[in-house]
Amino acid sequence: MNPFRPPSLSLRFIPVWRRNFLVWRKLAIPSILGNLADPMIYMLGFGYGLGSLLPEVGGLPYITFIAAGAVCFSTMNAATFEALYSAFARMQVQKTWDAILNAPLALDDVLLAELVWAAAKAALSGAAILAVAAALGLVASPLALWVLPLVFLAGLTFAALGLVVTALAPSYDFFMYYFTLFITPMALLSGVFFPVEQLPAALRAVSAVLPLSHAVQVARPLFSGEVPQAAALHIVVLAGYAVAAFWLALGLARRRLLK
Repeated sequence: MNPFRPPSLSLRFIPVWRRNFLVWRKLAIPSILGNLADPMIYMLGFGYGLGSLLPEVGGLPYITFIAAGAVCFSTMNAATFEALYSAFARMQVQKTWDAILNAPLALDDVLLAELVWAAAKAALSGAAILAVAAALGLVASPLALWVLPLVFLAGLTFAALGLVVTALAPSYDFFMYYFTLFITPMALLSGVFFPVEQLPAALRAVSAVLPLSHAVQVARPLFSGEVPQAAALHIVVLAGYAVAAFWLALGLARRRLLK
């Protein structure tokens, strides 16, 4: 049977999602703090440090400019780490997926649960950064609440991409290639820390196809109380990445586990 056949999805993923949630709940506080640390340090360090030396960036105070990027950056990190390290542990090390598949569940349900769980954790991380930004007076309008569904969609996108890597990974060390060759360059090219317009034309072209760029271009205007331009296009691109990457991840997982 073709491992890359269309996904067969059902609500049976919910108990698997709940199982992941109950395990996470025991270590919720250190998990949340770990996901928040890097983006908070970047936002406050760069925002108040470099921000005191810079004029407005993109028409915004630099701390406000970077706060919107930090929300998306935090979402990407949280979804990626969950879909890589935690999912790989459940798949390969702990053999949790094998145990679950002894129940009347398909691998499609297990992978969907991993996807939605990673996106939920990512949305929680992004929401926490948004709350901190609001407490610091960096949010100009209630329109910023639309960032919450955005970070969940972005979480689905980066979780799906991470699951592709997990389905291919022989060990934890393999993930360093993904971070070094994809995640870190994307963080630097997607307008998180500085305007994309400052990049050379070739790098702007690369930036235009990166999923993080599309998330940032929706989030930043919302922080300022503006309706994002071409918001529907950015959302469609993020959703397209999520669907295509999940389908690919599921096919690779089927080929790996259902031999």
